[in-house]
Amino acid sequence: MTKEVLLTLQGLQFDQREVDSDKIEMVTVGDYFKKNDRHYVVYEEITEGFEQPTKNRLKFSDHMVELTRNGLVNVHMVFQENKKNMSNYNTPFGQILVGIDTKRINIDEKEDNIVVEVDYALDINYEFLSDCHIKIDIRSKENSGFTLLT
Repeated sequence: MTKEVLLTLQGLQFDQREVDSDKIEMVTVGDYFKKNDRHYVVYEEITEGFEQPTKNRLKFSDHMVELTRNGLVNVHMVFQENKKNMSNYNTPFGQILVGIDTKRINIDEKEDNIVVEVDYALDINYEFLSDCHIKIDIRSKENSGFTLLT
């Protein structure tokens, strides 16, 4: 895997009836490195309507994924299989308590591509909000095959 990577982040939330779902997708560039058998990806994110970027650090290894966000929003979220973790999520609109009950983590690592998938239940201030699935596709920028149509 090269240092410069292309990230595709996909998130899916199911409501309590699992009838409706909300899907989000983001494509961005980032920097990748591996240290002490842990993978790291660092990238920035701009939120519509705000100038301040949010710096994100994704760290993962077998059965554990951590996301640290600093800037417009501040949070350290920990996803561990079969464990519930709590975190304070600081936004421009106030602070909320987020519970992440991770059901499954799957990491598929190849030479120029790593795919991380996480299934978890999300609660806000101890109230169940939704079941969620995130997929993070990390590809070497030079071998991504990604092009923008103009």
